[in-house]
Amino acid sequence: MSLSLDLTDPATFVEHDPHAFWRRVRRERPVHWHPAASGRPGFWVVAGYEDVLSCHDDWKRLSSARGNVLDVLLHGGDSAGGKMLAVTDRPRHRQLRSIMLRAFSPQVLGEVVRRVEQRTAELIGRVTELGTFDFAAEVAEHIPMNTICDLLSVPEQDRKSLLGWSKAALASDAPGGAQLDALEARNEIVLYLMDLAFERRANPGDDVISMIAGAEVDGRPLTPEEIALNCYSLILGGDESSRMTAISSVLAFTQYPEQWRGLREGSISVDTAVEELLRWATPGMHFARTALCDFTLRGERVRAGDIVTLWTISANNDETVFASPRDLDLSRAPNKHLTFGHGPHFCVGAALGRASVSALVRGLVAHVDRIEPGGEPSRIYSTFLYGHSRLPVTFHPRSLRKATRSCLTDSSPGPATSRRATADGDCGWGGRSATSCSNPASGTPTAWPSSATRSG
Repeated sequence: MSLSLDLTDPATFVEHDPHAFWRRVRRERPVHWHPAASGRPGFWVVAGYEDVLSCHDDWKRLSSARGNVLDVLLHGGDSAGGKMLAVTDRPRHRQLRSIMLRAFSPQVLGEVVRRVEQRTAELIGRVTELGTFDFAAEVAEHIPMNTICDLLSVPEQDRKSLLGWSKAALASDAPGGAQLDALEARNEIVLYLMDLAFERRANPGDDVISMIAGAEVDGRPLTPEEIALNCYSLILGGDESSRMTAISSVLAFTQYPEQWRGLREGSISVDTAVEELLRWATPGMHFARTALCDFTLRGERVRAGDIVTLWTISANNDETVFASPRDLDLSRAPNKHLTFGHGPHFCVGAALGRASVSALVRGLVAHVDRIEPGGEPSRIYSTFLYGHSRLPVTFHPRSLRKATRSCLTDSSPGPATSRRATADGDCGWGGRSATSCSNPASGTPTAWPSSATRSG
């Protein structure tokens, strides 16, 4: 396979096997320059686990402030820099981080996780009666967005619109998905959240938006724009990435029935299974940075201002770290995957992400005996996300007696929490760069409405 695949084309990993490509890149050119394409600048590609890890730690030489997603950087950068946690550098990053941590405190997450578990179990129990169905549409589409909306206390009647915008913002179900559609979707999300920010500031409650709205950075309250942008990052990261992980997890069970059997019978810990599913799925293919100075990386000279892309989808399948990486091994340990990033921008929502996958696994174990493919899955078109928009499957229900016995033999302690989250990280996979339909070259609209009224 050629190393000249265009990483700026959303169709590239629909038409080509990403894992075969990245395996060759790691072997032949683990750090290399990707040439300019379609009038956009070139950029560095970093593929090996150790190099990706070191770049995540290297905040003094690699900045997130211009954007953390390749497509946004190729369009001129993200004007949300310094306002949204994921695209902010130190020292302001630490102040924003301390605010966002409140959204993921045990007190806040406890009720949210309980709802995730209940909603997931109910959905899975219902679809076992459908025969062959699309798991993406019937289950995965309904859990992550509702989870984030629970966190933000978004009214029920608004959630369907948010889901539609979120799906359009980072990926497409078809080739040639309109860039303008994605930009408009991102704009709609941010403007809607600004509405909520104005409302919650005027009438605060005990929800996360009110919590953020009442906080201060540098001695002043956050603006409605800043509140909206940080909630926006939670929605896109929590919805799209979690949805892709759920779909990929069920796909994995259809491809590795012996692994599913071990999990179902209780011989495999749910916690180790969750980590392997997160690694195997890797929904966010890359993180992006901008070089602040000249430096050398694996013999290549990186110049100040260069875009540097860190390919998680490659690092999580590096053979020097993970034995037989494309084989699903739900007992794999240790499993130091980089799905949630690493270093200062480690995902602030990692605990919720793990809890969501855990709820899915436990719901499946409780209700499903066998999982069989029901047709060909459909990959999404994206330069950032990897996953599927359609997954036909058949769930064969398990008897109550079997489910009870399995639960009794499963000694795992419940949803895994982040072992690597620190007070100095943020949501690397959740902090997606906002891009406005009004100005494709920037990360956010060039002018915000002076009232809470959304534009048509």
